[in-house]
Amino acid sequence: MAHYPEPVARLIDALQRLPGIGPKTAQRLTFFLLKRPAEEVRELSESLVAVKDRIVYCQTCFNVTDADPCRLCADPARDARLLCVVEEPNDLMAMERTGEYRGRYHVLLGALSPLDGIGPDDLKVRELLGRLENGTVGEVILATNPNVEGEATALYLARLLRPLGLRVTRIARGLPVGGDLEYADQVTLSKALEGRREIS
Repeated sequence: MAHYPEPVARLIDALQRLPGIGPKTAQRLTFFLLKRPAEEVRELSESLVAVKDRIVYCQTCFNVTDADPCRLCADPARDARLLCVVEEPNDLMAMERTGEYRGRYHVLLGALSPLDGIGPDDLKVRELLGRLENGTVGEVILATNPNVEGEATALYLARLLRPLGLRVTRIARGLPVGGDLEYADQVTLSKALEGRREIS
């Protein structure tokens, strides 16, 4: 990228580091931003800085938040007997959009993936077990993604949780195998949640 001025080359390089952005898309985005008014680009820049400066993980559920605990953990109307385990904050938001679930959440911040070197110690599993110690939770709903990593994570957690005497359920199929909760429509997610089943 030696033929671009240094600030342009730097921006193209920075944008390429984002998931799903290749060299051509990074160039298109860069030149799009160059055509936008300075105030609009400044607003984008300030939004990026604000996300890094003000957003943290809730120390209870590990959702992204600007206040700890997050609004879901702080809500006394949520059913503390139900705990839905998801992989990422995006999955939690997808579940919330259904309007069907009124329990609490636990975000693992990933899924088991031995090929990528991600094991149980790299996820928020220990913290999940800590949340179950007081005996309030009666059912844990495993809502990991219906792909190889999500299924492996659900099976691992089911084996870990079953001896604790909890009801351990898995959201029903109805979600496409290999898909992510984040991209599922509300009706599909609602049906999957309604049709959850015991893991044997």
